[in-house]
This record gives sequence, C-alpha cells and structure tokens, in this order.
Amino acid sequence: MGSPKNLMAVHYRTQGFFIKRTDRGEDSRLFTVYTKNFGKLKILGRAIRKIGSKLKGGSEIFCLSEIEFIQGKNHKTLTDAILLENFSVIRKDLKGLKIIRQITEALNDFISKEEKDGEIWCLLSEVFDKLNDPRFKINYLELVYYYFFWNFVSILGYKPEFHDYTINKAKIDCDIIKILKVILKKDWPILARLKITPYHQKLLKIVSEWYTEKIIT
Repeated sequence: MGSPKNLMAVHYRTQGFFIKRTDRGEDSRLFTVYTKNFGKLKILGRAIRKIGSKLKGGSEIFCLSEIEFIQGKNHKTLTDAILLENFSVIRKDLKGLKIIRQITEALNDFISKEEKDGEIWCLLSEVFDKLNDPRFKINYLELVYYYFFWNFVSILGYKPEFHDYTINKAKIDCDIIKILKVILKKDWPILARLKITPYHQKLLKIVSEWYTEKIIT
C-alpha cells in the first residue's frame, strides 16, 4: 500500500461568495470565501494573478462561484472556480458596493472559524440578491446593511432583547426600536417604504456601532 504522500488529494466542491482577497508573493492570492457547505474559508489561489489563469474569472471579489479546493498541510488551495453570478447591478452602483463591503466586513470580523451555517448563507444570499435586483426599490438603501447586521448577530446568538424603549436594558430612541423590530421581522414591504430622517440615520448608525462594541467586548 502506498504512503499517504502518494495518495490522491481529496477535492472538496461547494458554492461560495468571495468576500476578501490579499495578494501573496509574485502572482498568488489568499481569498476569504463564505461557502455554503463549510462556512468561512481561507483559500490560496496559486499563480492566479498570472495572465491567462483559468481561475481568475471565477474568483473576483463579491462574486458567487462554484469552487473546488484541496486541503494541504498548511492551507487550502483553489483548484477550480466557475462563476455563477457576478452581481453586475451591484458593481455599477457605488452605494450598493459600499453596502456589500460593509456586509462582508461584518461577516469577516464576526466569524473566526470554519463552520457551516445555513441561516447565514441564506441571509447573505438574500441581501446580495436584493441589491442586485433592478426592480428592488427602497427609500433608504443603507437599511439593507442594517437588515443584514441585526439579523446576522441574532443568528450568532446576540439577538437584542426589547423591553419598553430599551435594548438589553439600555435606553434607545423609540423610533429606532420600531425600525429594529421591523428589521428582525424581515418585513421587506414595510422596510422599503420607511422614510428615515437624517437624524434617525445617524442614530441607527450609532446604535449599531454601540451594539457591535457590546458584543466584541
């Protein structure tokens, strides 16, 4: 029987969103990919920056691809990447791109280990599809980020507890409480019609940042 070194490497296949990339060496890249079957993965794309690399087209940032990788001694290596959706509507919209960056940064910051989570996968797919749908209309586009953030942290086990006008015993503006309750009910028709004043936009940002700090500390 052959030694382990001679055995063929196991190839894993799944779908994944490319959420971050970092150049490595002269022509490689390290990708962070949120996958359907394995959760968040770091995968090395060897020689992917070379002209003519067959992996380049399916590994663009903020795209959804069917990927294949092998597990090496120190890291995973990308062996195939077939583009499924490049979200062309989002790419043409600077506001949409900004929101996707916020969403993927939150995802990357809060998740540290490899673990499959179907709820997070569905939530991520949902917000990408919403922002990429030319028929989707909403008065305050940034609500898509807050929709993702508050439902995301709830999935992670940090769902806010509302009591009167407080979140986890901290007093919060009553209108912000109402907005968050609609977000957590996932009521898109109401969210799309909400008119958020500049004052409440600022408050929503402050409360979300405060809650982030509360979680990480």
